[in-house]
Amino acid sequence: MTHPIYAVGDIHGHLEKLELALSLIERDGGETASIIFLGDYTDRGPDSKGVIERLIKLKECNPNYVFLKGNHDVMFTGFLQDVPFHDPHLLVGLDWLNPRLGGNTTLQSYDIVVDETRRHGQVHAEARAKVPQSHIDFLNGCELSFETDELFFVHAGVRPTTPLNAQTEHDMLWIREGFLDHDEPFEKLIVHGHTALKHPTHFGNRVDLDGGAGRGNALVPAVFEGTKCWTLTEQGRVPLVP
Repeated sequence: MTHPIYAVGDIHGHLEKLELALSLIERDGGETASIIFLGDYTDRGPDSKGVIERLIKLKECNPNYVFLKGNHDVMFTGFLQDVPFHDPHLLVGLDWLNPRLGGNTTLQSYDIVVDETRRHGQVHAEARAKVPQSHIDFLNGCELSFETDELFFVHAGVRPTTPLNAQTEHDMLWIREGFLDHDEPFEKLIVHGHTALKHPTHFGNRVDLDGGAGRGNALVPAVFEGTKCWTLTEQGRVPLVP
């Protein structure tokens, strides 16, 4: 019998949605279920701090949980470096504190005021003082990918022309172009988030589990048995097929 693996897409600071997803997984797979979290725990939602605290507790109590790193998590920890890191791939004029990316709401969950009356240096200094080191360590310690014999879990996706064991960190965190429009099979079924849809979707060669929780939609967990996939609802499993 194939051991089920559960997966949770982009949470984006929504603690209540995370709790519901966890309850659906426990109902289906019990307390010892294996869960892969696909990253983007922070930004946009109201309680990034609460989400990280909850995930840290989960990590402490269950070795069957795997936490992958998302690009928003990297932007958060990058801002907290001695000298804030600004990702060179962002558009000119767009930084992590911009509401479009949602870093402002992440810092607000730590009781840090982010508005036009404050300078970046002030916000940075306060964030360095208020964000616990344990939160930074958790995010920095997240993995870039996880794989089984048939599945490859990653935050954003992979470059089709590159073997899975040679993917770059940037592509695994950020890729869209060249990945989303690739129709041929990959080495394994790719399970990812990063690109928000209205609901988790199976594309045949990949499964996108970012159902848009950061944009007001539900956080819908999924379960895999081999390459077979279902989403989890209050009514039970619903097949997710191409």
